[in-house]
Amino acid sequence: MMPTTAPSETATTAGARDHARAQETESLARGDRIRPTVPAASAPPPEGVAPEDVVWSDLVARGGYAHRRVAVGTTIRLTDVEGDACAHLLLFNALEPWERLNVADTVKVQWQAYAGPGYLLLSDQGRVLASVLADESGMHDTMYGTSSQARNEERYGDGSPEGPSPAGRELLLLGGVKHGLGRRDLPPSVSFFKGVRIDADGRPVWKGSAGAGRSVLLRAELPLVVLVANAPHPIDPRPAYTVSPLQVTAWQGSPTGPADDSWHATPEGRRGFENTLDYRKGLGL
Repeated sequence: MMPTTAPSETATTAGARDHARAQETESLARGDRIRPTVPAASAPPPEGVAPEDVVWSDLVARGGYAHRRVAVGTTIRLTDVEGDACAHLLLFNALEPWERLNVADTVKVQWQAYAGPGYLLLSDQGRVLASVLADESGMHDTMYGTSSQARNEERYGDGSPEGPSPAGRELLLLGGVKHGLGRRDLPPSVSFFKGVRIDADGRPVWKGSAGAGRSVLLRAELPLVVLVANAPHPIDPRPAYTVSPLQVTAWQGSPTGPADDSWHATPEGRRGFENTLDYRKGLGL
């Protein structure tokens, strides 16, 4: 909640300007969840990446979200800064956003529910939206999606995006509307940094986090709208709303090509990459 302002402070243009500028400083000092995006040029680039190649740098606070449109070949690094981030991710074809991440097809086509290096995030058009280049965590989930407002109200007493325990779906919606997307456009998401496994009896086993400082590296294989919510996993057994900051950094690069080993790693993956390349060629990308 913003501090109360005396009417006299904003009675003039100069006073209103100074008050507005002070709000940003106070917001950053408090670590507010929904804050201005940090310009990419203001954050140090990853090792080996030229500063001018960085296109996105956001520190997403607990219960916060981030969104960005990125070009083909962009490398996106998600980092669990303190060990309790949970990055709920949605991807959309930026040119035709009716094409979006399909978690069911992602799992079914690859015969694999557990994400890791070489894993492909697929659309329902049989195309690769993004590929996992590297994974230091190993704690992810493709089955349970993100939290809902009703469920968070039941668990924590509030699930609204402006409340103390915002739901992941409501945060993704805030990011989506900035790209012309509505509630009905949001499919189930994939989450990184909180692991879930299924036991022999078909029951979920909570694995939690791999620890602070772990990263996941993704590559955009199409022009994408990327939505990220940083909220507790829906089956996190801890009673408190527990989540810590998430760093998102992205830089320019090239998409996966036929010379890349991952192109031929599996027959299913090869067909996905071929479909994606055919689509890009048709658009001159």
